[in-house]
Amino acid sequence: MSLSSTPPNSPTPIEDPSVYLDDPNRKLLEIDTDARQGPALFRWLTLGMEYLIGAILVALIVSVSCNVVGRALFNYSLPWADELARMLFIWLVFIGAAAAFSRYEHIAVDALVRRLPLRLAHMLYLLQHLIITGLMVVMIWGGYQVLSRSSGRSAIMDVPLSFISLSLVLCVIFIAVVAVWRMWVSLNVIRHSERER
Repeated sequence: MSLSSTPPNSPTPIEDPSVYLDDPNRKLLEIDTDARQGPALFRWLTLGMEYLIGAILVALIVSVSCNVVGRALFNYSLPWADELARMLFIWLVFIGAAAAFSRYEHIAVDALVRRLPLRLAHMLYLLQHLIITGLMVVMIWGGYQVLSRSSGRSAIMDVPLSFISLSLVLCVIFIAVVAVWRMWVSLNVIRHSERER
């Protein structure tokens, strides 16, 4: 005799995965270009970053492919291709990190925050974005130090090394500004839920 309520040969129902993708408590903090949610400047910058990511990815693939073909077919490698691929990859990582932060696509454990009431969830979001802003300020300061002291140029392409470090600074400035906006939204949610009581 089986203790479960379902018959032994029937398949177990599969839960809808969209339940885990959308957090109703987080809706006010999301930047959605399709639904026109969030400040217009952030939406346009996010779209611009996504197009830039696509262009960088294509350039990266072309650069690496040219070098592979040159080595395989002509026994000659392009000296600038590896250096260009390295620079493009650095820009791709940092611009991608900023765009992912804008769309709330970084990996997070939100099992607790999903189950909390709206006000308590936004208290945690406020704390989260306060920590993120603090870390971004430290990174902006460090990036500024690197940019101000960077006077060298790349070995083959003669590109200023400060241009490579600029991707980090732009990324963290964008993330810090978005985090400050999200803190403002969370503060408003916390205040309004207090007034409703």
